[in-house]
Amino acid sequence: MEGRRERPPASRAKKPAAKRTTTEHNGTVAAPSHAGSCGPRRGARSRGAERDGDPTKKPTTRARPGQASMRITDLRSSATGATGVAEQPAFLEHLPPAIHDPEPPASPELQPPAHPEAPEVARGSSRRRGARSVGQLRASRASRKELEETPEGKLKNVLEKLKLKREKISKAADVVNKIVKRLLSRMKNRESEFKDVQQLNTGSYYERVKISAPNEFDVMFKLEVPRIQLQEYRDTGAFYLVKFKRIPRGNPLSHFLEGEILSASKMLSKFREIIKEEVKEIKDSDVCVEEEKPGSPAVTLLIRNPEEISVDIILALESKSSWPISTKEGLPIINWLGTKMRTSLRREPFYLVPKDAKVGNSFQGKTWRLSFSHIEKYILSNHGTEKTCCEVGGVKCCRKDCLKLMKYLLEQLKKEYQELEAFCSYHVKTAILHMWTENPQDREWDPKHLSRCFDNFLKFFVDCLRTEKLMHYFIPKFNLFSQELIDQKSKEFLIEKIEYERNNGFPIFDKF
Repeated sequence: MEGRRERPPASRAKKPAAKRTTTEHNGTVAAPSHAGSCGPRRGARSRGAERDGDPTKKPTTRARPGQASMRITDLRSSATGATGVAEQPAFLEHLPPAIHDPEPPASPELQPPAHPEAPEVARGSSRRRGARSVGQLRASRASRKELEETPEGKLKNVLEKLKLKREKISKAADVVNKIVKRLLSRMKNRESEFKDVQQLNTGSYYERVKISAPNEFDVMFKLEVPRIQLQEYRDTGAFYLVKFKRIPRGNPLSHFLEGEILSASKMLSKFREIIKEEVKEIKDSDVCVEEEKPGSPAVTLLIRNPEEISVDIILALESKSSWPISTKEGLPIINWLGTKMRTSLRREPFYLVPKDAKVGNSFQGKTWRLSFSHIEKYILSNHGTEKTCCEVGGVKCCRKDCLKLMKYLLEQLKKEYQELEAFCSYHVKTAILHMWTENPQDREWDPKHLSRCFDNFLKFFVDCLRTEKLMHYFIPKFNLFSQELIDQKSKEFLIEKIEYERNNGFPIFDKF
């Protein structure tokens, strides 16, 4: 359906070049294309920008001197990503103990014009000319409707509906901030083993990939533990037993030792007990502590007013020593973000959360699991080979759009099928990190080819399910899709559902 650029009449060709317009017949300007492996390479101009109205009609209006440059400025200033407002980059540093709005408000100059043809109508000097402009406007509306019905348009429409509403973000942030700050302050001011905890915000909300509603938050309460020794549990690479190299007199954590081993279950149990005591003292908010989930490292708060909000408070041990040997070949970003970036990130602390290793149908209560959520958050915010990727004024990509769409697809499928309970958004995030590693160039994630990029990611994810192989991004020998963690029947069921959605235009996306 790409429109063809019309040759101007012979009478216009005699005019000086300075007075010729560089706009198309609909008043738009062709934008440069950066097609990569996710879409066919195009020429210097994108035909998609020319398709506004009936492509068989000849131009009915002529741009006056000065009009073309004005429109070029408007269109350049209105450029946004596939999801709307460009996101600000994040830097690897300790965040203040507060929830910040992850998406800055759009400035007026970033808003696209409502109707590109509107200025022509306003300046029309004759009745006939104004009538033609109105006809073009109607054609423009029709073409936009047709675009929404294409695979590309449908996905962009879904992303638009998944954007967090600013008013809800503000309300949720205020409520969560108030409660988390209060718990942190009380914990610091009481004589307990956790009086030195600090806050670290993690999870999809702070990674700016949260979808639908700001109703889930992950907050780490980190506790630095110097001079620890790790003993790998059953060659997993991910689970460890923690020992102290030397236990100084008066070490408050000595209460949680079982022999030489720091018991994760004992420490988490005490942590939960203190939080429950402090929550009981909160009288001005409707908040409670949910029942403990077997194997979960989090103490989950449920806030019921003004809307239901779930807050996972995760206890984490912070170690500033070298990363464990099991991570040596992990974080494969050398050909993507570079050797210097990988070296810098590996100098950051790593964390251990009280996650019990599964042994048959039971859990090992002493184990801790490695966590690199702070590194994942940094990568998601600094994901381009170009440093300005997705910054205001920078070139956009659709990496995070593909992640949001796949997260939403899995979320909707899990609502309908209990067979998918074993799958989680971390599987999606791990898979797309590998996908970005294999396709590192920004041009391979051109937002103009969102549909093709998303389809390539779905194929990659399905391949991981078929081969039963999804290796942890930081721990290459830890397979998240192993038989021990997820049975083959569940993986085959998810393959079937994903393929059905792909082949039928994602009918589940229409169930809002």
